[in-house]
Amino acid sequence: MLSMPVRAAAQRLALPLLVVVSAALIVLGKADILLIERVRTGLNDALAPVFEAIAQPINAVASVVRRFEDHFTVYEENQRLREENARLLQWQEVAQHLETENDELRQMLHFTPQGVRGYITGRVIATSGGAFLRNVLIDVGERQGVERGQAALGGEGVAGRVTEVGSRASRVLLLTDLNSRVPVVLEDTRERAVLAGDNTSRPRLLYLPEKSAVQVGDHVVTAGIGGIFPPGLPVGAVSSIEGGVVRVEPEAEISRLEYVRIVDFGLTASVLPQSVIPAPKASRSGRRAADPDIDNPP
Repeated sequence: MLSMPVRAAAQRLALPLLVVVSAALIVLGKADILLIERVRTGLNDALAPVFEAIAQPINAVASVVRRFEDHFTVYEENQRLREENARLLQWQEVAQHLETENDELRQMLHFTPQGVRGYITGRVIATSGGAFLRNVLIDVGERQGVERGQAALGGEGVAGRVTEVGSRASRVLLLTDLNSRVPVVLEDTRERAVLAGDNTSRPRLLYLPEKSAVQVGDHVVTAGIGGIFPPGLPVGAVSSIEGGVVRVEPEAEISRLEYVRIVDFGLTASVLPQSVIPAPKASRSGRRAADPDIDNPP
């Protein structure tokens, strides 16, 4: 080990020595620039393989890191797109539902029968599709002015009539119900009949004349008999005639009712019995008998 005096002398000489070397390099650089450039170039050539060998693993590690970063970025982007797609699908369903409701309500607004004293639109909140019943429950009742016997219209045609009324809800007997009997008339030939529901989507025409000229496509309207419906309300069109059975496709889309318009025509409902929907009962043949008290045929 160096002694203290030697170490102190070396420290004192280090700074002047460095200054002298720097000055010498400056002088050499000014004196012979080409020599300095050749030395620098030689050093670069000598150190290039070392720098390249060091750079390769560094570049490889950086590439792997970038791939992982890209992978996580793509994953996060996919997650975001999935969530956004799910939200868009929800909004699409809402928009389609609103569009359907708007179309149905728009049809109701365009269809305004004559002789209307007042009306209110109700939303269907429950349906009954059992073996013997075809009716719907709507969210309007006595508080909104609904009364038993009032007509229920769906879209541009008759859907049924009010049979039960509560303070906040009412029940509508549909044209397709087994208990439904509506006096009707063929619009072109003026032949009278009774539209009878049989729990299918297309009710039948009963009591047509023996030599009736009814044809598929004939329009059917209410006859105005029975004190429930005024004459001339659209009911539907004849859809089939098979084996003497004439069936009618209702104008209202009864199977997809979401709204109904309860209309007050100012007609008396005294023809309605206290219970328009009787309890099911079986005849001797085992079939349920239709209620004879509802809209007796003309």
